[in-house]
Amino acid sequence: MTHHPRSFRRNLLLRILAFSLPILFIGQAIVLRKARTSLLTTARQNLTSSAIRKAEELETGIQSVEATLDLLAQTEAFQTGDVDAIRDLLDRFTQDTTPYTINCVELKAPKAQASAINTCVSDLANILTPTPAIAPSVLGNTTQNESTATNTPEKPRTPSESTLIRSILPGAKQVPWLQDGSVNNADFYVFSPGLGSTLAATELAQTPEDRALVKFIVASPIYSETNELIYTLAMEVHLFQLQDATPQSLVGETVVIDQNQVIVTHPDISQVGKNISELRDADKLSNVIGDVKAGKSEFVHLFRFLNEQDGQWLAGYSGFEVPVSPKQNKVWTVLAVTPLERALYGLTAIRQILFTLNSGLLIASIVLALYVSRSLSLPIERLIRYTQDVDDLSELKAAPRGSSIWELNYLGTVIERMLRRLEENSTELRRAWQDAQAANQLKNEFLANTSHELRTPLNGIIGSIHLVRDELCDSREEEMDFLEQANKAALHLLSVIEDILNIAKIEAGTLDVNIAPIDLRHVLQDVLEIERSQLQAKGLQLIRPELTEPITVPVDHSRFKQVLLNVLSNAIKFTDEGTIALTVSTDESIEEPTPDSGELYLPSEPWVKITIQDSGIGINPKHLSKLFKPFVMIDGSHTRPYEGTGLGLAISQNFMRLMQGDIGIYSPGIGQGTTVTIVVPRLVKSKTADVTETVVQPLANDVVSAENGQTAAMTFRQ
Repeated sequence: MTHHPRSFRRNLLLRILAFSLPILFIGQAIVLRKARTSLLTTARQNLTSSAIRKAEELETGIQSVEATLDLLAQTEAFQTGDVDAIRDLLDRFTQDTTPYTINCVELKAPKAQASAINTCVSDLANILTPTPAIAPSVLGNTTQNESTATNTPEKPRTPSESTLIRSILPGAKQVPWLQDGSVNNADFYVFSPGLGSTLAATELAQTPEDRALVKFIVASPIYSETNELIYTLAMEVHLFQLQDATPQSLVGETVVIDQNQVIVTHPDISQVGKNISELRDADKLSNVIGDVKAGKSEFVHLFRFLNEQDGQWLAGYSGFEVPVSPKQNKVWTVLAVTPLERALYGLTAIRQILFTLNSGLLIASIVLALYVSRSLSLPIERLIRYTQDVDDLSELKAAPRGSSIWELNYLGTVIERMLRRLEENSTELRRAWQDAQAANQLKNEFLANTSHELRTPLNGIIGSIHLVRDELCDSREEEMDFLEQANKAALHLLSVIEDILNIAKIEAGTLDVNIAPIDLRHVLQDVLEIERSQLQAKGLQLIRPELTEPITVPVDHSRFKQVLLNVLSNAIKFTDEGTIALTVSTDESIEEPTPDSGELYLPSEPWVKITIQDSGIGINPKHLSKLFKPFVMIDGSHTRPYEGTGLGLAISQNFMRLMQGDIGIYSPGIGQGTTVTIVVPRLVKSKTADVTETVVQPLANDVVSAENGQTAAMTFRQ
């Protein structure tokens, strides 16, 4: 997908907004963070206070139940032990308006097998039929099915339903008066419903939504006037705690945990009767219980309090004392809990106010940005149209300069100058691009050619060595012949590698030359001796000069010799038949200049010129300027008939120029031969050398036929 750059006006607008919006949003974030912290602090304080109030109300309610039981124990009905009178008294008592609700009662003699009075039915019975204030129960030694029906509902319970009566009396191990019959008028005990206890459907339906039901069991002994234990009275008591689950309310919902860490009250009814170890926040709740036992009232954060999907809850907690054993009270824990979102409900209004304020500031910023961007972008847009209307740079008009901003007027002047320079440089840029494309192609061809040039001699070397190593030769002479071939291939490989290293040094500017005076005749003699075998193999005529006087030139001997070898080797390689003429002349010689003399750099001091002319394949004149560039070959394909890397002439030219000389090449055209001219400084002694020429003819009877793979050679005669 193509990305289109935005306009200056849009960029300016976005920059202004990008500067102002973060400030607005950062300010909003800071305000919201401060507001959230303040709301959380308030919520924690209020929930802690609510938990303390709930604990005080529960403790007061339990004390009220204890006082009521003390009063009941002093009544005549209980002192005489009249069951009917006790039933009537309890019926009136449970119907009175009190701070608590008596759900059911159970009265039992110490050694009786059945309860004298029991109005407690199981949860299933509560679901099937409504429970009266005082239901018929066991009297004296009668069975449950034979009980007297007094104060019964309109539809009597069937015998099967009567069997659902449950006992709420604690065991003998839990209360002292059932163990030893001790007399202590202050005995009063509170028990939680215990593990597995749940609220019945009728109880749940009767609980108001704004109240939490705290369900527990109280038990107290009834003594006669002679201090004899006659009954144990147990009641299931319901205390209602005010709670508010509406947003912004910090009263919280009620959670009560008894001394055994069993949940007595919980917003989720299914959690009632469970031990806190079964809850996800068991560790935190254990710490809360520990703090409550230490007398602390604080707050805590709970996670997934109701179920796995719930978020964070805030809880304030406190404790209250409950009599659960002789002369000993236990602490129950009360929590006021509310979801975090309710505590932070006020953030919604703050967000709305901040949103309205930021929206107004944003609109003002946009209007200001539009005004500023328009006033700045119009002059720039005129300059853009000016540049778009330019088709012919030769007819360039003056740039618009009507802006009140000096920089924009000057920008118009700069654009006009740039367009004029662009026209001047466009031609050079096109040429440079074409040269770069050609150089890239030449590099690729060079890599292909070099790999071919390296692989071919290596294959020859490896093949010859393997034949000798594996003793596949018939004679010692044949082994020497293969070793000679491997030697020639290795020398050729070495020359290729040296060319590559030389061109690398040249491009890096690290190539050095050691200039020293030498006799030109000796160098030419060495070069001709080296190339003698190649001339003989192709049957070419060589015309060389007969130099009678020494010609001293200041050059690097090895570099200069390499240049001559490169030029002469190329002449032999590209000439299949005919002659190769080598001539030497000086600045004092009287001769017609060669066609390429004007292209050479001639030293200011005396010089000597060496010309090598062949009758070979020739070169198209349009390619002559490319030959001294590295990696350039007229035929650069790897299937060309002539081997080579295309570095020889480029290296030769660099060598000659480092030695204050030059080299040039000329060809009239394809099939008309090639002339290479080398110019080098000369050291003058006394007189100019006399130059003569001798035609060297190959002798037909000097040709030696090749045997066993040996190359034919040709001798020369002076």
